[in-house]
Amino acid sequence: MILVGGGIVDRSENAPLVPVLAKHFTVYNYDRRGRGDSADTTPYALQREFEDIAALIDEAGGTAYLYGVSSGAALALEAAAAGLPIAKVAAYEVPYDVSEGAKQRHLEYTEKVRSLLADDRRDDAMRLFMRLAGAPEEAIAQAHNSPMWAGSIALAHTLAYDAVCLGDGTPPTERLATITQPVLMATGGTTDDTMAGLSNGFFDTAAAAVTAAIPGAERVIIPNQGHVADPEAVVPVITRFFNGNDSNKLG
Repeated sequence: MILVGGGIVDRSENAPLVPVLAKHFTVYNYDRRGRGDSADTTPYALQREFEDIAALIDEAGGTAYLYGVSSGAALALEAAAAGLPIAKVAAYEVPYDVSEGAKQRHLEYTEKVRSLLADDRRDDAMRLFMRLAGAPEEAIAQAHNSPMWAGSIALAHTLAYDAVCLGDGTPPTERLATITQPVLMATGGTTDDTMAGLSNGFFDTAAAAVTAAIPGAERVIIPNQGHVADPEAVVPVITRFFNGNDSNKLG
């Protein structure tokens, strides 16, 4: 199983999942391009991220499961649509936006974040991202004053990468419809305080749209989980899906 991380994180974000999943699978927890111990290539291209996943799949023996979180969930789905030898995909809280004006908002955000990063205004780029993610100003101020802010700023250049992973910000239904592998779309059903500004049911609505687009995709809500879910809550759900226990079908 390959763990595909989300925005403004390195592989340490998924590290708590590894010992729990390792009871069931051989787990590859990697730093996405431009993060942590991984190298980078400019200019960024989504194809380079596909190549990284393909290299991991080759290392794993030629096929693998993917578990992606947030923008990493979008990347995992895009990798499946691109034809990589992926057996199954589980995606948690993919941040596609299906509300009115979503494409225009994403375009404006992408252009603005690229401009800020080009001027090396990493703090401003992070604040812009947090506002997009629904964080109230109080939460942004608290984050800015926390010990974790410096680590996030070090990864701020990858905000532009995740913007590309999300395409125009809406579910790419035509590409998703070409996915032939089994797919599980999961959400936690609880909005984090740092995402209080998002519309009610934001992730659930996105997951429903993706589920409808992919033939045979399954949908599940993992109760009482926020955007960063408890491994003990996630692992039983995705393990059952990856192990293909049809007698205990997810719904």
